[in-house]
Amino acid sequence: MLKQYSEYKDSEIEWLGQVPKDWSIKRLKFVADINPSRTDGMDDSTQCVFIPMEAMNNDGTFDQSVQRPLSEVKTGFTCFAKDDVIFAKITPCFENGKGALLSKLETDVGFGSTEFHVLRIRKGKTAPRFLYYLTVSGAFRRLGEAFMQGVAGQKRVTNDFVRDFITGIPSPVVQDKIADFLDKKTSQIDALITKKERMIELLKEERAAVINQAVTKGLDHKAGMKESGISWLGEIPVHWELKKLKYLSKKMGSGITPSGGASVYLTKGIPILRSQNIHFDGLRMDDVAYISDDMHKAMSATRVLLGDVLLNITGASIGRCNYWREDREANVNQHVCIIRPTPKTSTKFLYFSLSSEVGQRQIDLSQNGVSREGLNCEDLGKFLIPFSGINEQEDIVTFLEYKTSQIDAQILREKKSIELLKEYRTALISEAVTGKIDVRNDK
Repeated sequence: MLKQYSEYKDSEIEWLGQVPKDWSIKRLKFVADINPSRTDGMDDSTQCVFIPMEAMNNDGTFDQSVQRPLSEVKTGFTCFAKDDVIFAKITPCFENGKGALLSKLETDVGFGSTEFHVLRIRKGKTAPRFLYYLTVSGAFRRLGEAFMQGVAGQKRVTNDFVRDFITGIPSPVVQDKIADFLDKKTSQIDALITKKERMIELLKEERAAVINQAVTKGLDHKAGMKESGISWLGEIPVHWELKKLKYLSKKMGSGITPSGGASVYLTKGIPILRSQNIHFDGLRMDDVAYISDDMHKAMSATRVLLGDVLLNITGASIGRCNYWREDREANVNQHVCIIRPTPKTSTKFLYFSLSSEVGQRQIDLSQNGVSREGLNCEDLGKFLIPFSGINEQEDIVTFLEYKTSQIDAQILREKKSIELLKEYRTALISEAVTGKIDVRNDK
Protein backbone atom coordinates (compact mmCIF):
# COMPACT_ATOMS: atom_id res chain seq x y z
CA MET A 1 0.00 0.00 0.00
CA LEU A 2 1.36 3.42 -0.97
CA LYS A 3 2.23 5.73 1.89
CA GLN A 4 1.81 9.48 2.27
CA TYR A 5 4.53 12.14 2.41
CA SER A 6 5.97 12.69 5.88
CA GLU A 7 4.87 16.33 6.16
CA TYR A 8 2.05 18.33 4.61
CA LYS A 9 0.89 21.93 4.54
CA ASP A 10 -2.43 23.58 3.78
CA SER A 11 -2.57 24.65 0.15
CA GLU A 12 -5.39 27.10 0.98
CA ILE A 13 -7.09 25.77 -2.17
CA GLU A 14 -10.39 24.12 -1.28
CA TRP A 15 -10.34 21.32 -3.88
CA LEU A 16 -6.64 20.60 -3.37
CA GLY A 17 -6.47 20.51 0.43
CA GLN A 18 -3.10 19.59 1.86
CA VAL A 19 0.05 19.16 -0.24
CA PRO A 20 3.53 17.93 0.64
CA LYS A 21 5.41 20.55 2.65
CA ASP A 22 8.12 21.19 0.05
CA TRP A 23 5.74 21.55 -2.92
CA SER A 24 5.04 24.99 -4.37
CA ILE A 25 1.53 26.28 -5.00
CA LYS A 26 1.47 27.82 -8.48
CA ARG A 27 -0.79 28.75 -11.36
CA LEU A 28 -0.17 26.89 -14.59
CA LYS A 29 0.82 30.08 -16.41
CA PHE A 30 3.92 30.28 -14.21
CA VAL A 31 5.18 26.78 -15.06
CA ALA A 32 4.12 26.44 -18.72
CA ASP A 33 3.43 28.61 -21.74
CA ILE A 34 -0.29 28.51 -22.57
CA ASN A 35 -1.29 28.21 -26.23
CA PRO A 36 2.03 29.40 -27.69
CA SER A 37 3.01 29.30 -31.37
CA ARG A 38 6.23 28.44 -33.17
CA THR A 39 6.43 28.91 -36.93
CA ASP A 40 8.70 31.93 -37.38
CA GLY A 41 11.50 31.30 -39.86
CA MET A 42 9.99 28.06 -41.15
CA ASP A 43 9.65 27.47 -44.85
CA ASP A 44 6.07 27.25 -46.12
CA SER A 45 6.83 23.90 -47.75
CA THR A 46 7.76 22.30 -44.41
CA GLN A 47 5.64 19.22 -43.77
CA CYS A 48 3.72 19.25 -40.50
CA VAL A 49 1.69 16.58 -38.75
CA PHE A 50 -2.01 17.47 -38.75
CA ILE A 51 -4.21 16.16 -35.91
CA PRO A 52 -7.97 16.78 -36.16
CA MET A 53 -10.03 16.06 -33.06
CA GLU A 54 -11.17 12.69 -34.39
CA ALA A 55 -7.52 11.59 -34.63
CA MET A 56 -7.05 12.09 -30.87
CA ASN A 57 -7.97 9.14 -28.67
CA ASN A 58 -9.07 9.07 -25.04
CA ASP A 59 -6.00 7.13 -23.91
CA GLY A 60 -3.28 9.62 -24.87
CA THR A 61 -2.58 8.11 -28.29
CA PHE A 62 -3.17 9.91 -31.56
CA ASP A 63 -3.00 9.33 -35.31
CA GLN A 64 -0.36 11.40 -37.09
CA SER A 65 -0.56 9.76 -40.51
CA VAL A 66 -1.79 13.00 -42.11
CA GLN A 67 0.86 15.60 -42.93
CA ARG A 68 0.36 18.91 -44.70
CA PRO A 69 2.68 21.72 -45.81
CA LEU A 70 2.98 24.66 -43.44
CA SER A 71 1.40 26.96 -46.04
CA GLU A 72 -1.93 25.10 -45.74
CA VAL A 73 -2.20 25.03 -41.95
CA LYS A 74 -0.27 27.95 -40.45
CA THR A 75 -3.43 30.04 -40.18
CA GLY A 76 -6.77 28.89 -38.86
CA PHE A 77 -5.46 25.94 -36.85
CA THR A 78 -3.83 25.28 -33.47
CA CYS A 79 -0.05 25.07 -33.56
CA PHE A 80 1.98 22.78 -31.30
CA ALA A 81 5.51 21.39 -31.09
CA LYS A 82 7.30 18.26 -29.92
CA ASP A 83 6.97 17.69 -26.15
CA ASP A 84 3.95 19.99 -25.88
CA VAL A 85 0.91 18.78 -23.95
CA ILE A 86 -2.41 19.20 -25.75
CA PHE A 87 -5.95 18.50 -24.63
CA ALA A 88 -9.44 19.08 -25.99
CA LYS A 89 -11.22 22.18 -24.77
CA ILE A 90 -14.75 21.40 -26.04
CA THR A 91 -17.42 19.18 -24.50
CA PRO A 92 -17.66 16.17 -24.48
CA CYS A 93 -14.11 15.61 -25.75
CA PHE A 94 -12.59 17.32 -22.72
CA GLU A 95 -14.58 15.22 -20.23
CA ASN A 96 -13.77 12.05 -22.17
CA GLY A 97 -10.05 12.61 -21.68
CA LYS A 98 -8.89 13.54 -25.18
CA GLY A 99 -5.33 14.78 -24.86
CA ALA A 100 -1.72 13.74 -25.38
CA LEU A 101 1.92 14.36 -24.67
CA LEU A 102 3.54 15.03 -28.05
CA SER A 103 6.93 13.49 -27.22
CA LYS A 104 6.71 11.28 -30.32
CA LEU A 105 5.49 13.92 -32.74
CA GLU A 106 6.98 13.00 -36.11
CA THR A 107 7.61 16.61 -37.18
CA ASP A 108 9.07 19.49 -35.19
CA VAL A 109 5.82 21.42 -35.47
CA GLY A 110 2.27 20.16 -35.86
CA PHE A 111 -1.19 21.61 -36.27
CA GLY A 112 -4.65 20.49 -35.37
CA SER A 113 -8.15 21.35 -34.35
CA THR A 114 -8.81 24.81 -32.99
CA GLU A 115 -10.53 22.99 -30.11
CA PHE A 116 -7.19 22.04 -28.52
CA HIS A 117 -5.43 23.83 -25.68
CA VAL A 118 -1.62 23.67 -25.80
CA LEU A 119 0.81 23.69 -22.87
CA ARG A 120 4.53 24.09 -23.49
CA ILE A 121 6.91 23.28 -20.65
CA ARG A 122 9.46 25.68 -19.29
CA LYS A 123 12.68 23.80 -18.72
CA GLY A 124 13.61 23.60 -15.09
CA LYS A 125 9.99 24.25 -14.11
CA THR A 126 7.90 21.36 -15.36
CA ALA A 127 8.56 17.83 -16.64
CA PRO A 128 6.48 17.11 -19.78
CA ARG A 129 5.12 13.79 -18.51
CA PHE A 130 4.09 15.27 -15.15
CA LEU A 131 2.27 18.09 -16.93
CA TYR A 132 0.47 15.56 -19.14
CA TYR A 133 -0.66 13.50 -16.18
CA LEU A 134 -1.85 16.64 -14.43
CA THR A 135 -4.09 17.53 -17.39
CA VAL A 136 -5.67 14.04 -17.52
CA SER A 137 -6.18 13.83 -13.76
CA GLY A 138 -9.70 13.64 -12.45
CA ALA A 139 -9.24 16.85 -10.46
CA PHE A 140 -8.23 18.89 -13.52
CA ARG A 141 -11.03 17.47 -15.65
CA ARG A 142 -13.73 17.93 -13.01
CA LEU A 143 -12.76 21.53 -12.33
CA GLY A 144 -12.41 22.27 -16.03
CA GLU A 145 -15.88 20.89 -16.66
CA ALA A 146 -17.34 22.97 -13.82
CA PHE A 147 -15.88 26.20 -15.23
CA MET A 148 -16.76 25.61 -18.90
CA GLN A 149 -18.48 28.45 -20.72
CA GLY A 150 -20.81 28.50 -23.71
CA VAL A 151 -24.15 27.10 -24.76
CA ALA A 152 -25.21 23.49 -24.28
CA GLY A 153 -23.29 21.15 -26.56
CA GLN A 154 -20.70 23.84 -27.33
CA LYS A 155 -19.20 24.50 -23.90
CA ARG A 156 -15.46 25.02 -23.72
CA VAL A 157 -12.66 25.17 -21.18
CA THR A 158 -11.52 28.78 -21.29
CA ASN A 159 -7.98 30.12 -21.63
CA ASP A 160 -8.40 31.87 -18.28
CA PHE A 161 -9.20 28.60 -16.51
CA VAL A 162 -6.05 26.97 -17.90
CA ARG A 163 -3.78 29.93 -17.15
CA ASP A 164 -5.12 30.38 -13.61
CA PHE A 165 -5.44 26.73 -12.63
CA ILE A 166 -3.70 26.44 -9.25
CA THR A 167 -2.06 23.22 -8.12
CA GLY A 168 0.86 21.84 -6.17
CA ILE A 169 4.14 21.63 -8.09
CA PRO A 170 7.01 19.48 -6.76
CA SER A 171 10.62 19.78 -7.90
CA PRO A 172 11.42 18.56 -11.44
CA VAL A 173 13.19 15.52 -9.94
CA VAL A 174 10.05 14.51 -8.02
CA GLN A 175 7.91 15.26 -11.07
CA ASP A 176 9.95 12.74 -13.05
CA LYS A 177 9.62 10.13 -10.29
CA ILE A 178 5.85 10.62 -10.22
CA ALA A 179 5.74 10.32 -14.00
CA ASP A 180 7.88 7.15 -13.89
CA PHE A 181 5.46 5.63 -11.38
CA LEU A 182 2.42 6.59 -13.45
CA ASP A 183 4.00 5.35 -16.69
CA LYS A 184 4.47 1.95 -15.09
CA LYS A 185 1.13 1.73 -13.32
CA THR A 186 -1.01 3.10 -16.14
CA SER A 187 0.68 0.79 -18.64
CA GLN A 188 -0.18 -2.17 -16.38
CA ILE A 189 -3.79 -0.98 -16.06
CA ASP A 190 -4.04 -0.29 -19.80
CA ALA A 191 -2.73 -3.79 -20.54
CA LEU A 192 -5.47 -5.25 -18.33
CA ILE A 193 -8.08 -3.10 -20.04
CA THR A 194 -6.84 -4.20 -23.47
CA LYS A 195 -6.99 -7.83 -22.39
CA LYS A 196 -10.56 -7.41 -21.17
CA GLU A 197 -11.59 -5.54 -24.32
CA ARG A 198 -10.21 -8.43 -26.35
CA MET A 199 -12.18 -10.83 -24.19
CA ILE A 200 -15.34 -8.85 -24.93
CA GLU A 201 -14.64 -9.10 -28.67
CA LEU A 202 -14.15 -12.87 -28.36
CA LEU A 203 -17.38 -13.19 -26.39
CA LYS A 204 -19.22 -11.20 -29.05
CA GLU A 205 -17.78 -13.47 -31.73
CA GLU A 206 -18.87 -16.51 -29.71
CA ARG A 207 -22.35 -15.04 -29.33
CA ALA A 208 -22.65 -14.44 -33.07
CA ALA A 209 -21.41 -17.95 -33.84
CA VAL A 210 -23.88 -19.55 -31.43
CA ILE A 211 -26.79 -17.65 -32.99
CA ASN A 212 -25.72 -18.37 -36.55
CA GLN A 213 -25.23 -22.07 -35.84
CA ALA A 214 -28.67 -22.39 -34.25
CA VAL A 215 -30.65 -20.50 -36.92
CA THR A 216 -28.96 -22.29 -39.82
CA LYS A 217 -28.23 -25.80 -38.51
CA GLY A 218 -30.78 -26.26 -35.72
CA LEU A 219 -30.18 -27.95 -32.37
CA ASP A 220 -30.27 -31.60 -33.42
CA HIS A 221 -26.72 -32.48 -34.34
CA LYS A 222 -27.84 -35.88 -35.62
CA ALA A 223 -30.34 -34.42 -38.11
CA GLY A 224 -29.69 -35.07 -41.78
CA MET A 225 -28.42 -32.10 -43.78
CA LYS A 226 -28.89 -30.88 -47.34
CA GLU A 227 -27.25 -28.23 -49.46
CA SER A 228 -28.99 -24.87 -49.27
CA GLY A 229 -27.77 -23.84 -52.71
CA ILE A 230 -26.18 -20.70 -51.24
CA SER A 231 -22.39 -20.85 -50.99
CA TRP A 232 -22.04 -18.69 -47.86
CA LEU A 233 -24.88 -20.50 -46.08
CA GLY A 234 -23.86 -24.09 -46.76
CA GLU A 235 -26.00 -26.94 -45.46
CA ILE A 236 -29.30 -26.70 -43.61
CA PRO A 237 -31.31 -29.48 -41.91
CA VAL A 238 -32.99 -31.72 -44.46
CA HIS A 239 -36.48 -30.97 -43.12
CA TRP A 240 -35.98 -27.17 -43.22
CA GLU A 241 -36.92 -24.85 -46.08
CA LEU A 242 -35.45 -21.63 -47.44
CA LYS A 243 -38.29 -19.15 -47.50
CA LYS A 244 -38.44 -15.58 -48.69
CA LEU A 245 -39.01 -13.12 -45.90
CA LYS A 246 -42.16 -11.79 -47.53
CA TYR A 247 -43.78 -15.19 -47.00
CA LEU A 248 -42.89 -15.19 -43.31
CA SER A 249 -44.54 -11.84 -42.63
CA LYS A 250 -48.05 -10.52 -43.01
CA LYS A 251 -46.91 -6.90 -43.08
CA MET A 252 -43.69 -5.30 -44.21
CA GLY A 253 -43.18 -1.59 -44.64
CA SER A 254 -41.35 1.46 -43.40
CA GLY A 255 -42.85 4.28 -41.40
CA ILE A 256 -43.09 7.95 -42.26
CA THR A 257 -41.78 11.08 -40.66
CA PRO A 258 -44.64 13.29 -39.49
CA SER A 259 -45.22 16.53 -41.35
CA GLY A 260 -43.06 19.12 -39.61
CA GLY A 261 -40.41 16.59 -38.63
CA ALA A 262 -38.75 16.99 -35.26
CA SER A 263 -40.65 20.22 -34.60
CA VAL A 264 -43.85 18.23 -33.92
CA TYR A 265 -42.25 15.77 -31.51
CA LEU A 266 -43.52 15.90 -27.94
CA THR A 267 -42.08 14.97 -24.55
CA LYS A 268 -44.94 12.55 -23.91
CA GLY A 269 -47.59 10.82 -25.95
CA ILE A 270 -47.26 7.93 -28.43
CA PRO A 271 -43.63 6.76 -28.91
CA ILE A 272 -42.31 7.13 -32.46
CA LEU A 273 -39.34 4.84 -32.88
CA ARG A 274 -36.37 6.07 -34.89
CA SER A 275 -33.17 4.33 -35.97
CA GLN A 276 -31.31 5.54 -32.86
CA ASN A 277 -33.79 3.60 -30.73
CA ILE A 278 -33.21 0.26 -32.51
CA HIS A 279 -30.20 -1.76 -31.33
CA PHE A 280 -29.28 -5.44 -31.46
CA ASP A 281 -29.23 -5.65 -27.66
CA GLY A 282 -32.59 -3.99 -27.15
CA LEU A 283 -34.69 -0.90 -27.77
CA ARG A 284 -33.16 2.20 -26.19
CA MET A 285 -35.99 4.43 -25.09
CA ASP A 286 -34.06 7.07 -23.15
CA ASP A 287 -34.19 9.51 -26.09
CA VAL A 288 -37.40 8.33 -27.73
CA ALA A 289 -39.60 10.99 -29.36
CA TYR A 290 -43.38 11.17 -28.99
CA ILE A 291 -46.29 12.22 -31.20
CA SER A 292 -49.84 13.16 -30.37
CA ASP A 293 -52.66 10.62 -30.36
CA ASP A 294 -54.29 12.39 -33.32
CA MET A 295 -51.08 12.19 -35.34
CA HIS A 296 -50.68 8.54 -34.39
CA LYS A 297 -54.20 7.82 -35.67
CA ALA A 298 -53.40 9.63 -38.90
CA MET A 299 -50.36 7.34 -39.25
CA SER A 300 -52.35 4.18 -38.56
CA ALA A 301 -50.65 2.29 -41.41
CA THR A 302 -47.31 2.47 -39.59
CA ARG A 303 -48.39 1.68 -36.04
CA VAL A 304 -46.34 -0.92 -34.23
CA LEU A 305 -47.91 -3.99 -32.63
CA LEU A 306 -46.64 -6.34 -29.96
CA GLY A 307 -44.26 -8.85 -31.60
CA ASP A 308 -43.32 -6.72 -34.62
CA VAL A 309 -39.68 -7.02 -35.71
CA LEU A 310 -38.11 -3.59 -36.30
CA LEU A 311 -35.23 -3.17 -38.75
CA ASN A 312 -33.20 -0.05 -39.56
CA ILE A 313 -33.15 0.37 -43.34
CA THR A 314 -31.10 3.55 -43.88
CA GLY A 315 -27.94 5.25 -42.69
CA ALA A 316 -24.97 4.07 -40.69
CA SER A 317 -27.13 1.87 -38.44
CA ILE A 318 -28.63 -0.07 -41.35
CA GLY A 319 -29.32 -3.68 -40.41
CA ARG A 320 -29.71 -3.13 -36.68
CA CYS A 321 -32.86 -4.85 -35.54
CA ASN A 322 -34.94 -5.83 -32.54
CA TYR A 323 -38.61 -6.31 -31.77
CA TRP A 324 -41.44 -4.51 -29.99
CA ARG A 325 -42.16 -6.26 -26.73
CA GLU A 326 -44.57 -3.82 -25.08
CA ASP A 327 -48.35 -4.05 -25.12
CA ARG A 328 -48.87 -0.38 -25.89
CA GLU A 329 -49.24 1.84 -28.95
CA ALA A 330 -46.16 2.98 -30.90
CA ASN A 331 -45.18 4.15 -34.37
CA VAL A 332 -42.05 4.34 -36.54
CA ASN A 333 -40.48 6.85 -38.89
CA GLN A 334 -39.26 6.23 -42.43
CA HIS A 335 -35.85 4.91 -41.33
CA VAL A 336 -37.36 1.86 -39.63
CA CYS A 337 -39.14 -1.07 -41.28
CA ILE A 338 -41.92 -3.02 -39.56
CA ILE A 339 -41.85 -6.78 -40.20
CA ARG A 340 -44.94 -8.42 -38.73
CA PRO A 341 -44.50 -12.20 -38.53
CA THR A 342 -47.19 -14.68 -39.56
CA PRO A 343 -48.65 -16.99 -36.88
CA LYS A 344 -46.25 -19.72 -38.03
CA THR A 345 -43.23 -17.47 -37.60
CA SER A 346 -41.71 -16.76 -34.19
CA THR A 347 -40.90 -13.09 -33.61
CA LYS A 348 -37.75 -13.93 -31.71
CA PHE A 349 -36.63 -16.54 -34.23
CA LEU A 350 -37.00 -13.97 -37.00
CA TYR A 351 -35.10 -11.40 -34.93
CA PHE A 352 -32.26 -13.86 -34.29
CA SER A 353 -32.16 -14.78 -37.99
CA LEU A 354 -32.01 -11.16 -39.19
CA SER A 355 -29.37 -10.23 -36.61
CA SER A 356 -27.24 -13.27 -37.54
CA GLU A 357 -24.92 -13.64 -40.50
CA VAL A 358 -27.93 -14.92 -42.49
CA GLY A 359 -29.66 -11.55 -42.32
CA GLN A 360 -26.64 -9.26 -42.13
CA ARG A 361 -24.93 -10.84 -45.17
CA GLN A 362 -28.05 -10.27 -47.27
CA ILE A 363 -28.39 -6.72 -45.98
CA ASP A 364 -24.82 -6.00 -47.11
CA LEU A 365 -25.52 -7.52 -50.53
CA SER A 366 -28.84 -5.74 -51.03
CA GLN A 367 -28.02 -2.14 -50.16
CA ASN A 368 -28.62 0.49 -52.81
CA GLY A 369 -25.55 2.46 -53.81
CA VAL A 370 -22.03 2.29 -52.44
CA SER A 371 -22.48 4.43 -49.33
CA ARG A 372 -24.89 2.31 -47.27
CA GLU A 373 -27.75 4.23 -48.86
CA GLY A 374 -30.60 2.00 -47.82
CA LEU A 375 -32.84 -0.99 -48.24
CA ASN A 376 -36.22 -1.10 -49.91
CA CYS A 377 -39.09 -3.38 -49.00
CA GLU A 378 -39.02 -5.20 -52.32
CA ASP A 379 -35.43 -6.32 -51.84
CA LEU A 380 -36.06 -7.05 -48.16
CA GLY A 381 -38.95 -9.33 -49.05
CA LYS A 382 -36.59 -11.47 -51.17
CA PHE A 383 -34.31 -12.27 -48.23
CA LEU A 384 -33.99 -16.03 -47.75
CA ILE A 385 -34.47 -17.35 -44.22
CA PRO A 386 -33.73 -20.97 -43.20
CA PHE A 387 -37.09 -21.99 -41.78
CA SER A 388 -38.48 -24.80 -39.65
CA GLY A 389 -41.78 -25.52 -37.89
CA ILE A 390 -42.99 -23.19 -35.16
CA ASN A 391 -42.23 -25.68 -32.36
CA GLU A 392 -38.61 -26.06 -33.47
CA GLN A 393 -38.32 -22.29 -33.84
CA GLU A 394 -39.46 -21.84 -30.25
CA ASP A 395 -37.00 -24.50 -29.03
CA ILE A 396 -34.20 -22.63 -30.82
CA VAL A 397 -35.32 -19.34 -29.29
CA THR A 398 -35.35 -20.86 -25.78
CA PHE A 399 -31.84 -22.22 -26.32
CA LEU A 400 -30.52 -18.93 -27.72
CA GLU A 401 -32.05 -16.82 -24.97
CA TYR A 402 -30.33 -19.02 -22.40
CA LYS A 403 -26.95 -19.07 -24.16
CA THR A 404 -26.89 -15.40 -25.14
CA SER A 405 -27.95 -14.35 -21.62
CA GLN A 406 -24.94 -16.23 -20.24
CA ILE A 407 -22.59 -14.59 -22.72
CA ASP A 408 -24.18 -11.17 -22.21
CA ALA A 409 -23.67 -11.52 -18.46
CA GLN A 410 -19.98 -12.28 -19.05
CA ILE A 411 -19.69 -9.27 -21.34
CA LEU A 412 -21.38 -7.07 -18.74
CA ARG A 413 -18.95 -8.27 -16.06
CA GLU A 414 -15.97 -7.47 -18.29
CA LYS A 415 -17.38 -4.02 -19.10
CA LYS A 416 -17.93 -3.31 -15.41
CA SER A 417 -14.39 -4.43 -14.65
CA ILE A 418 -13.07 -2.09 -17.36
CA GLU A 419 -15.02 0.82 -15.89
CA LEU A 420 -13.59 0.10 -12.43
CA LEU A 421 -10.07 -0.08 -13.85
CA LYS A 422 -10.56 3.25 -15.61
CA GLU A 423 -11.87 4.81 -12.42
CA TYR A 424 -8.88 3.42 -10.49
CA ARG A 425 -6.51 4.73 -13.18
CA THR A 426 -8.00 8.23 -12.94
CA ALA A 427 -7.95 8.21 -9.15
CA LEU A 428 -4.34 6.97 -9.04
CA ILE A 429 -3.18 9.73 -11.37
CA SER A 430 -5.00 12.38 -9.30
CA GLU A 431 -3.57 11.14 -6.02
CA ALA A 432 -0.03 11.02 -7.42
CA VAL A 433 0.01 14.46 -9.09
CA THR A 434 -1.59 16.18 -6.09
CA GLY A 435 0.76 14.61 -3.56
CA LYS A 436 -1.82 12.51 -1.72
CA ILE A 437 0.46 9.46 -2.12
CA ASP A 438 4.25 9.32 -2.04
CA VAL A 439 5.48 7.31 -5.01
CA ARG A 440 9.11 8.44 -5.01
CA ASN A 441 10.45 5.12 -3.76
CA ASP A 442 8.02 2.82 -5.50
CA LYS A 443 9.77 -0.20 -7.01
